Formats: sequence, C-alpha cells, structure tokens
Amino acid sequence: MKKKVIVAGHICVDITPVFPDKKVSRLDEILTPGKLLNVNEADVHTGGAVANTGLGMHILGADVSLMGKVGNDSFGEIIRTILEKYGAKTKLLVSDSDSTSYSVILAVPGIDRIFLHNCGSNDTFCADDIPAEELKEAALFHFGYPPLMRSMYEKDGEELIKVMKLAQDCGAATSLDFASIDPDSKAGAVNWKLVLEKVMPYVDFFVPSVEELCYMLDKERFAQWKERAAGGDITEILDVETDIRPLAEQCMAMGAKVVLIKCGAPGMYYRTASKEVLEKISSRAELDCEKWADKEGFEKSYVPDKILSGTGAGDTSIAAFLTAMLDGYSLEDTMHLAAATGASCVAAYDALSGLKTFDQLQEKIAAGWKKNEF
Repeated sequence: MKKKVIVAGHICVDITPVFPDKKVSRLDEILTPGKLLNVNEADVHTGGAVANTGLGMHILGADVSLMGKVGNDSFGEIIRTILEKYGAKTKLLVSDSDSTSYSVILAVPGIDRIFLHNCGSNDTFCADDIPAEELKEAALFHFGYPPLMRSMYEKDGEELIKVMKLAQDCGAATSLDFASIDPDSKAGAVNWKLVLEKVMPYVDFFVPSVEELCYMLDKERFAQWKERAAGGDITEILDVETDIRPLAEQCMAMGAKVVLIKCGAPGMYYRTASKEVLEKISSRAELDCEKWADKEGFEKSYVPDKILSGTGAGDTSIAAFLTAMLDGYSLEDTMHLAAATGASCVAAYDALSGLKTFDQLQEKIAAGWKKNEF
C-alpha cells in the first residue's frame, strides 16, 4: 500500500501568455512601452507548491492529499476544476472574503521568467486549516512557499513553525520548500535567517533553490552573486565548494537532516546527515538511513528535448525526489529521477504536461540521456 502524503501551502492560477518563438537577449527587444505585441493563446494552469509538487507526486504515483485555500471566485473555480480533472484528493478551503491567488508568467524566449503575482487567499492560510487527524496517518508532510503566505512569515515565522512542529508531533516526516522573495514586499523585510533557525529543527527534508536560500541567509553574498552574474543567470556562475556548500552547512547546523538545493539549469546539490540523525526521521517514511547517510554531491541536469518554460521545474523535481524516496529508491537513483523530471518539465509551458513515469525516465537514462555541462 502506498504511503500517504500531504502537500499543503501555496496554490494559485498560472497564466502564461505564449510569446513568438524568437529568442532575445534583452527584455526591451520585445517589451517596450506603447508597443502592441501579438502573442499566442495563453496557457492557463494551476501553480504554486500544492499544485506543482502535489499534483506532480500524484502523477508519479504517490497517494497525495492537497491542502490549500482559494477564494469563492472564477479563479478558484478554475483551480478546483483542474484538480478534479487530475483525480487528486483535495482538502481546499473556499473563502468568501479572500480572492484566489494568481500569477501572470512572462516566459520570453531567451530571458528568465518574470512573475506578476497576487498572493490572495494564501495570505490567510494557517496551521488550524490543517487537520491533525490526517497528519497522524501521513508518512510525509510537505509545505511550500511560506514567503508568499503572509500568515506564515509574520511574527518571525511563528505560524510556519507551528505548522511544521504539528506535522512532526503527529508522526509525519516533514519537507519544506520556499519561493523567491520580493525585496520590496513585506516578506522582504522579514529576518529570514532567524525564521530558518527557528523552523529547521522541525524540518527533515529542506529543498529550497540556491537563490532563495542565499537571499535568506546572506543578502550581502547574494548581492555579490548578482554582480558576478552581470545580468545573466546566477546559477551558472556559482561554484559548488565556495558558494553552495557553505549554505548547505548552515542549514544542517540549524537542524535539517537532508538538504537538496535546486541550482537551476546546472542541476541540484544534495547533502545528508549521519545515520544517527537520519534515524530521527519518522519511521513511516521507511528511509534506508544507513544507505542515505553522510552523502554529498551535485547532480547535473539532463539535456531537455526542448525548452518552452521553466515554470514548475523545481517543484516537479522535488515531487520526483520525495516520491522516489518514499518508494524506496537509493539516493543515487532518487537524484537521477529528480533531475530527469526537471528536464521533462521544461518541455511544456505548464509544470505537469511534460512529466513522465519513473519507468520511462529510467529507460531514457539507461539509453544514454546526456547531461548538461556548465
């Protein structure tokens, strides 16, 4: 019988206008004031950690329940309809006083994505919205995107800590993901290093992106990265030893047991604690602590068949990582499947249409699927 999983947190509607298939090097080559630009039909799908990671795990075969909050409006109806189409188990709260969250994603060919985002009903989602009885049956509780949920970052993350502690106290293994932080928003004024120090003791699997993590732990270093990148992709100028590894070490020192840092197109860095520490993870996850202990490495990404949008690639990589872990795969195979899922995701405009089964991915890997070299 499949282990039960709960994925909770941020959910929204993603609206992605499809731009002409012409790569540009600067945004002003295609978007300028007063210009009319003809685009193709918009791609409309669910977004956020609940939809991307949760539905990703569902598609990959996990027994998942999705928990989030939407408004009683048209966008909320779109989300409920899409989740129903996938046949996912849902525990969505519908608010009459909040609007449904949405994002407009500008995926201009040749330019990193730009997000226009409204947090909406995610801002009022709280620990009391998560039924403890269901947590008591879950092998894994995954929570995503607290920087886009006001209740989760107010008061130095008090509500986020309550959520993760509740899940751990109910006997579930815990996983936590983050999202980009707008420096000019209320979330940008939060002392995120303090929040991480407080919440990390209740996190078993910590799976942020390298940009998010550096911004939270060391804004000065993040500013230096941006300067080094000179307007390009930050992840392509980073060194594993001097840039990425120190961030992972801080997270491990704070209490995380397994750290997986998404590093964009180059791949993913991973680090695991000792066997004695891993044994503190809920036995419901059935992790092979001896084989997973004291590991570190960088999993390079696979070369995608095509690239349409990076939307959800990180989330679905995490979906594959968590699903493979629960299915009993080795750490090595789990990392292969996570990287392969990310490469499959970017071949579609949404997060889910490009996903393949683990059997299909392993067949492609065995046939010599090439890795990227950065």
